[in-house]
Amino acid sequence: MDFSLSDEQRMLEETLTRLVADQCNPEQRKALIAGRGATPSKLWDTFAELGLLAMPFSESVGGLGGDGVDLMLIMQALGRGLVPEAYIDGLLIPGTLLARLADSAQSQQWLTPLLEGQHQLAMAWNETTSRYDIDTPQTRAERHNDGWHLHGCKQVVINAPGAAALLVTARLADETLGLFLVPNDGLRSHSYTTIDNQPAGDIELDEILPASALLASGDVLLCALGEALAVGRAALCAEAVGAMEVACEQTLDYLKERQQFGAPLSRFQVLQHRMVDMHLLLEQSRSMAILAATSLQLPPEQRDYRVAAAKAYIGEAAHFIAEQAIQLHGGMGMTEECYVSHYAKRLVMFDHALGDSDYHLETVMAHFDLAS
Repeated sequence: MDFSLSDEQRMLEETLTRLVADQCNPEQRKALIAGRGATPSKLWDTFAELGLLAMPFSESVGGLGGDGVDLMLIMQALGRGLVPEAYIDGLLIPGTLLARLADSAQSQQWLTPLLEGQHQLAMAWNETTSRYDIDTPQTRAERHNDGWHLHGCKQVVINAPGAAALLVTARLADETLGLFLVPNDGLRSHSYTTIDNQPAGDIELDEILPASALLASGDVLLCALGEALAVGRAALCAEAVGAMEVACEQTLDYLKERQQFGAPLSRFQVLQHRMVDMHLLLEQSRSMAILAATSLQLPPEQRDYRVAAAKAYIGEAAHFIAEQAIQLHGGMGMTEECYVSHYAKRLVMFDHALGDSDYHLETVMAHFDLAS
């Protein structure tokens, strides 16, 4: 198959590479993390000006109609620069759900400003007992006069501190799944930063909401969630490939510079073999990321199987490359000052985002069982 990029896609890739190099070097990244607040950063504003926020969404909702390959190029560039912006959790997944489920008033209030970079959102679906299954929440939504009473707890809500609103999953009275849009105004939460510098929070919900807060429920919601999760996982795969590229590059550069017994470490055969293993996994992961990106328009069963296979493989590859990068740097690879450590932490956390390797291997095995 021909995986060459079009002229427009090459321009997109080159523009993103320059942008990330100019505006997200290690010191700038540190400043972006320290300066997080309720308003988007200047880098996020630049993303909006260049159309990067609208790119993955269809023209019918105000987007630019980009496909999976366009999204892959964006995420690989963000992964290479280790950009600390919540592109997936604050824009891509909630935006995909709003594009599918919101009415015109909700789109005007929440989706349009999201694509224009005026605010970000967050997905509140993780719970203590849910593991990676988002359709079995303990959070409940009960009828209250003409609206809803939403009560429960959500853990590790990525991008919660800076989100204008949360998209919250809850169980309805008939035991179907519901999705609620809850403004992040006065919610009780405990905010913190994950090991890979992502803003997150634990949310306690005891909210009275209007009837319009329910975006969707039942099969309609499950179909939309399946699409949003597939898009988010494909984007994560591409981001991980970008991060793995730089981790391999920095490790190889270190082995060429570091002297031991009067020779650079890159001269030692056993270390050469490790670098070969790392690059082999990187190239195979790149192919799997392409598979995921080009499968987003397939029927749900085929799409989910292919995306799960990519996420499972890249998750294991990311773990290996992160561990080897740290090992080959020696003790200094564990320090904050050694930048490869930040890539390693992001790669380790990648495997746990939206389902780890074991979780997605179960999806792959189930697909083979149905096919046999």
